[in-house]
Amino acid sequence: MAQTENSRLNNPELKKSLGPLMLWGLGVGYVISGMYFGWNLGLEKGGTGGLAVATFFIIILYVCFTFSYTELACAIPKAGGVFDYANRAFGRNIGFIAGIAQIIEFVFAPPAIASAIGAYFHIFLPQYSVESIAISAYILFTALNVYGVKAAAVFELVITILAVFELLLFIGIALPHFQVRHISRNAFPNGWIGIWQAIPFAIWFFLGLEGVANVAEETINPQKNVFKGFGSALVTLVVLCILTFISSIGVAGWEAVVYPTGVSEPSDSPLPLALSYITGSEGWMYHLLVTIGLMGLIASFHGIILAAGRATYEFGRVGYIPKLFGGVHPRFKTPANALIANMVIGIIALLTGKTGEIIIMACFGAITIYILSMIAVIVLRKKEPRLSRPFKVPLYPGIPVTAFVLSLISLVAMSMLNTKIALVYYSILLITYGGFQIFINAESNAKKVVNK
Repeated sequence: MAQTENSRLNNPELKKSLGPLMLWGLGVGYVISGMYFGWNLGLEKGGTGGLAVATFFIIILYVCFTFSYTELACAIPKAGGVFDYANRAFGRNIGFIAGIAQIIEFVFAPPAIASAIGAYFHIFLPQYSVESIAISAYILFTALNVYGVKAAAVFELVITILAVFELLLFIGIALPHFQVRHISRNAFPNGWIGIWQAIPFAIWFFLGLEGVANVAEETINPQKNVFKGFGSALVTLVVLCILTFISSIGVAGWEAVVYPTGVSEPSDSPLPLALSYITGSEGWMYHLLVTIGLMGLIASFHGIILAAGRATYEFGRVGYIPKLFGGVHPRFKTPANALIANMVIGIIALLTGKTGEIIIMACFGAITIYILSMIAVIVLRKKEPRLSRPFKVPLYPGIPVTAFVLSLISLVAMSMLNTKIALVYYSILLITYGGFQIFINAESNAKKVVNK
């Protein structure tokens, strides 16, 4: 009894405190910044038609993926998400690749969002640089996540509700000004190739939703509540995606939400651009909506920081990276070391100033884990038929296979059309995998020999 208590004190566990409402808040919060910025860069590539077609298939991908991923999350409620699922289905080697891909997604998404937060705040605080505001946001929200998951989740829920309210308010103002001719004008500026080029920005609409699985270990009754949180978040996001897309472009055409007047560089603020055609850029309504709109960026930024901390923590906990990153703060019961390490990497990426490239890099990580997790669903059904599955994906195996095929097509298209970023991404996977084989697997195998 005493030994068990000492073990518990020396290895504190993550605290279970999240219910379905909190999971909905996290799921929507992880993603909702994708409605506020980033997606409009896909219009530059594919126009209204190209991005619409890409988004249609990406919605199908996410519906099928979410059903399938929920089966894994309910059966294996661990903080590592796809890392734990792949490890169990395929073993250490593929598990490592899945874990690194997940960390790349969650670590590279926040700097892109931080840049947008800095740009938004810079409008009101021009005396401060975009970079200094973004770095301050990183420090503030990392500290909040270190403080405690319950406080972080409550904050996430509040700002997510505000962000959803602001989107609905924007949609309510913009839709009366919708004109079909704005949607149909120059719909395919780059032809059919624009559909393929728009894929990562269609993914950005929903990227991060899978982060719900990373807090399963901190969820009360995860076998039931994870499904409720995942499902309700997905429905909310699909509706918001469609309405935001139609209402913003319908005001003045796709060019109006990509390029500010007289500027050739694409903007990170499509909704304020659309609003400026309705309210002007000086009125109180414009400034109110822009201010509330910051909540959407903050919700995703804060939420993905939370999920990223859990992904890195799990890697450290099992010894795939230094054990230091797998520690839990003895007082706050949060993965403080992992959160701080992610912040440092994120700030370095932020300082490159390449928002579009950072988004695509995060999408490479996301698509990789979608592919591996769909295969894991099928493999675990055969490998562990008696594994308790409180939720089973319907229409099996059709749904996971559909998600797998669409993910694979997306990965191939992204790799062919973004060769430099793809090279960097695959190089990271290769180098870290090599390090894993040399330092982790070799050490593990040596211990097995000694034990024999």
